[in-house]
Amino acid sequence: MLRKRLAALCIFASASIAGGLSSAPPAVAQEVVDLDAEEKGKKAAEEGVDIDLDADAPAQQGPVVAGQMTEAAAKAKKLFDQERWSEAALSLYRVVVGETGDDPGNQQLAQYYLAISLYRLKFYQASYAIFSVIADNPNHLKFRETLLWLAKLATQLPEPADIIERVGKYNDAQLERFDNAQQRDLYWQLNYMLGRYKYRNRQYGDAIRLFSKVDKDSEYYVKSQFFAGISYVQMRKSVPAVKSFQRVENALEHGAKGVEDEARLRDLAYLSMARTYYSASIRLDPETNAPVVDPEKLSAAVKYWDLIEPASEYWLDALFEESWAYFMAGQYPQALGNIHTIESPYFPAAFYPEAEILKAVIYFANCDYDKATIVVAKFNQHYIPLREGLEKVMKRFQGANQEEAFFKFLKQVRDGEANLDDQVRPIVEAALSDRQLLRNIEYVRILEDEINRFKKSPPNFRSSALGQQVQDALKLARDLAVRRAGELAMQRYQRMLDELNEHVRNGEKILIDITAAQRNLLDEAIKKDQVTAEEAEIFGVVNPDEEHVLWPFTGEYWRDELGFYRAVVMSACGRK
Repeated sequence: MLRKRLAALCIFASASIAGGLSSAPPAVAQEVVDLDAEEKGKKAAEEGVDIDLDADAPAQQGPVVAGQMTEAAAKAKKLFDQERWSEAALSLYRVVVGETGDDPGNQQLAQYYLAISLYRLKFYQASYAIFSVIADNPNHLKFRETLLWLAKLATQLPEPADIIERVGKYNDAQLERFDNAQQRDLYWQLNYMLGRYKYRNRQYGDAIRLFSKVDKDSEYYVKSQFFAGISYVQMRKSVPAVKSFQRVENALEHGAKGVEDEARLRDLAYLSMARTYYSASIRLDPETNAPVVDPEKLSAAVKYWDLIEPASEYWLDALFEESWAYFMAGQYPQALGNIHTIESPYFPAAFYPEAEILKAVIYFANCDYDKATIVVAKFNQHYIPLREGLEKVMKRFQGANQEEAFFKFLKQVRDGEANLDDQVRPIVEAALSDRQLLRNIEYVRILEDEINRFKKSPPNFRSSALGQQVQDALKLARDLAVRRAGELAMQRYQRMLDELNEHVRNGEKILIDITAAQRNLLDEAIKKDQVTAEEAEIFGVVNPDEEHVLWPFTGEYWRDELGFYRAVVMSACGRK
């Protein structure tokens, strides 16, 4: 994937290239890595997999009252109390659809017990379908109790099931009744889930308030603090954002509960703090509209990038992002050194085309037009054929209703069975390997497991009207989950192509600027922003100290040198 998580960096790059490096805009609050890589908006909810098993029941308008049960309803409730779940479900379904002649109140009660019965039978998706109907009706007799079961279902179904959307039907007051010694874990979980709903709907203040209610003793504390941090980022409040990420770091250092991948989360916290500090380090001068760098904040950003170890899956990201910070600081040797590491043969699957564009921009800033031209030429030589190969793959899935076909392709890529060119394969694998896609694949697997459990259920259950509806609900849920996963994968792939095309265009812009510069057509304002011969003495030469030794690169990489390379950059600007 192209590394455009740092929106500010990319904005600066494109503006610099287009305008000849005269006065690029400052960085804005960049995207911080989302633990769940959650798509914004309500599209997922609109395309959810809720199946109304109560579709034939009369619609309820306002509150109802449960009167005397019929004999059939009483028998169904007795089976439920005896935990004879399969029999209870069949009997309760008859009450729900009106076969027993019970009043609307008892139909609602039966609906609630039916959902629980299906949960106990481990038909979680079918259970969720009914609980969703209840949660959508605040006047339902079991509306309040359903919140507990939504929390239970959230531990059985993954994120793409979108249970958070249903938790969003409730408010703070309805959560408060769980704030007691016996149910405190549940209370914290629900505050996290409702906070996630508020975050999704860009109600960041409400989200932060809910996340703050999640105690340190909760397994949801780390996630809550992380989402509080990215909520602050969205609100352009860098100081409290950093504090939230620091709380994540501190919690992990002291053994936070319920955290499976501590190292990953710690690195995400470091990465997020680095990005937040970077965003806050650059502003526009109100008079000149030129970017002004705060060296302390920029140094803090670099400090947190440096905390990410080489063994981390985020190390190359950190190196690349850090190279932009070095560029902003005028420390070109460090920027180029990081890029040199990224392009080493130790990382054959690394895909950072923007690194080559940054390299060309650095040479351009130092008036080394020959090197800048060579870098762009090599970029085009490598990436244009690669782009064509990627586009060729995408052409297989042109037209409408290709989501399921692309999902099959996604599975083939994940299983190493896709028929891809050797050069294209690692790029496609990287583009289709993010965690949100993996969760969608897992959701499909869970639904398929539930379908298989249904096939092993008693024959009388499978052949019943309820069994048919459960089967139909599971099939539809699975089909929708496949389409959603395929659609998401197609979006990821297309975004990669769009970003690559953008970098190709930026390379072309650099060549145009080089031509203009060589013809002395750059205006004086641009010349003033370029590096002078005096500045080159500060930024352009690596000064060995007790920890660093100058050693010429001979074409051979050494693993223990990765991340420590520095390039000698001599400015040609201002030479007589």
